[in-house]
Amino acid sequence: MLNPAQARKRRRMIIVAVAAVILAVAAALVVNALRDTVVYFHSPSEVEARLDDPKFHLRERRFRVGGLVEEGSLVKLPDGATLEFRVTDGVASLPVRYSGLVPDLFREGQGVVALGRMGDDGIFVADEILAKHDEKYMPPEVADALKKSGYWQHDQQGPGGSAYEQRERP
Repeated sequence: MLNPAQARKRRRMIIVAVAAVILAVAAALVVNALRDTVVYFHSPSEVEARLDDPKFHLRERRFRVGGLVEEGSLVKLPDGATLEFRVTDGVASLPVRYSGLVPDLFREGQGVVALGRMGDDGIFVADEILAKHDEKYMPPEVADALKKSGYWQHDQQGPGGSAYEQRERP
């Protein structure tokens, strides 16, 4: 038989243990839910390098791809609502298919971020297209990818980011 002080200690330990188990289960559920909702950004050269790497699961998950819309690649399909184009970071380019309305600033040679999944045919099927919204703004992920590829030319800093131009690779 336990004296009253030992019984209180035992009850406290049981409560603490149960609370720790509940907290661990809740944390595991949150981490699992976040893993399914996090959308990663990749440049076309990263997609090319990581496409078949099982560590990245690019064929199974939604992700963002960004860069410049390659000059001469924009094609409107006969259905009138579907576009095909290539996104490039200067090192590699990735074919993209998108059905729907595009932003007013979407055009060849401009920065773009596409959200979607890789199709079985090797074409990135986008369900959302984002174009740069101002002359001086470029999404940071796209700017970093262009810097790595050598296509970045910073000539001035703007309030929302840096200006850029496509230039010939050395």
